[in-house]
Amino acid sequence: MTHKEISIAYEEYRKGEILGESEKELLDNAAKAASSAYAPYSKFNVGAAVRLSNGEIVSANNQENAAFPSGLCAERVAIFYAHAKYPDATIDSIAVTAMVNGKICKVPTYPCGACRQVMAESESRAGKPIKVIIGGEEVVQIMGGVSSLLPFIFDNLPER
Repeated sequence: MTHKEISIAYEEYRKGEILGESEKELLDNAAKAASSAYAPYSKFNVGAAVRLSNGEIVSANNQENAAFPSGLCAERVAIFYAHAKYPDATIDSIAVTAMVNGKICKVPTYPCGACRQVMAESESRAGKPIKVIIGGEEVVQIMGGVSSLLPFIFDNLPER
């Protein structure tokens, strides 16, 4: 047996510390999207904003449904819409933030496993890392790629 460890590097910004304009713009778009999420059951509004290689920003939010689990997370709505609208563009970065009772959560809220895998697939399609920005009211964390959120990415399919 061999003991191994995984180390994850990320940047963390506390409230009052200066965040880059690009990251701030994406987080602002994610927060705006979260404010209009359709979340009547959970009351947990999530917004995501994706910056594409063509400079476009696509924002989306979570969409719940009474026939659970027929709803969809903000991250997947944003990514799927971005790929559908701009099929030749790749994703450079994604920002995610969440709200409860109209206020951004104090600490970061991370994407679910399904969203992480979709993000990993988008990263694989692009052939380059996607910057992941997870924002809370008091803390913002920035990862240099999806592997920081999902270290054992399902991307090694056997050749057919």
